[in-house]
Amino acid sequence: MEGAASDTLIYPDEAFKIRGAVFEAYRAMGAGFLEAVYQECLEIEFARRDLPYKAHRQLPLTYRGQPLRQSYIADFVCYDSIIVELKATRVIAPTYRAQTIHYLRATGLKLGLLVNFGAMPRVEIERFLF
Repeated sequence: MEGAASDTLIYPDEAFKIRGAVFEAYRAMGAGFLEAVYQECLEIEFARRDLPYKAHRQLPLTYRGQPLRQSYIADFVCYDSIIVELKATRVIAPTYRAQTIHYLRATGLKLGLLVNFGAMPRVEIERFLF
């Protein structure tokens, strides 16, 4: 299935751990900071929890089997299998959802988490399967 999550859960334990780190960062910081602040907080929280991650991971692109000079940069790839894309905005725009789906398509990874730290009264996390 492409797009928003269905009843299928993939990587449930890993996603639970990522969500716990996200909730902790939001609990400590609240809303109102720039995305870069939350990025740094999550790096600290992921490390504290021994959660494997790569920050600002470059995602290579190809066209008809040929590598492109252009690439995507994911905020995080956790467990070498889950894309975590961060936002700090009042609402999640359709372009942010499309961005997460494109990242999944580009990498062949199956699960993406779109995290919005700018939402009130709590952080939003949307799951995407590809």
